[in-house]
Amino acid sequence: MKTFKIYPLIIVLFFSLSVFNTAHADCNINDKSALKGKDLTGCDLQNADLYRTNLYRANLEGANLSEANLEGANLGGAVLSNADLSNADLDYADLRGANLVHANLERADLWGANLEGANLVHADLRDADLSGADLKRADLRGTNLRGANLVGADLWKANLEGVSLQGVSLEGANLTYATWVDGRTCRYDSIGKCL
Repeated sequence: MKTFKIYPLIIVLFFSLSVFNTAHADCNINDKSALKGKDLTGCDLQNADLYRTNLYRANLEGANLSEANLEGANLGGAVLSNADLSNADLDYADLRGANLVHANLERADLWGANLEGANLVHADLRDADLSGADLKRADLRGTNLRGANLVGADLWKANLEGVSLQGVSLEGANLTYATWVDGRTCRYDSIGKCL
């Protein structure tokens, strides 16, 4: 009686179907009124003009949105994990509850953006402008904020465990009840010192 090794075949078949689905995602963004909840996984949307576009709960995992215009866009609940948003314009964008795990937001403009409750674990926010951004209850564990501008940002109850704020502009930022490196919760002054 012959025995077959079926497990490697199943793994190869699953991987092939996953690659096929990603490679054949509908990356057409011409009809901006139809992007809410759309699967744009892995799409190349570099330099795309998505000004004030409704991308609520869209799946943009691994998408290239570098230098895209997302000013005022609704990205609430969107999946942006592993997405490239470097140099993107996200002024006043709504990113409430968005998944930005391992997202590249280096030099992104997030002035006045709403990131309340967003998951930014291990995101790259180097030299990003988060002036006046709403980061209440955001999860920033392990995030790289080197050179970021957080002037006037609201970090109330944000999780900053494992984050160094050295060299970060925090003038006028609200760090009330933020969770710090050592797990303590307290009120911080404008240079990140626990009061």
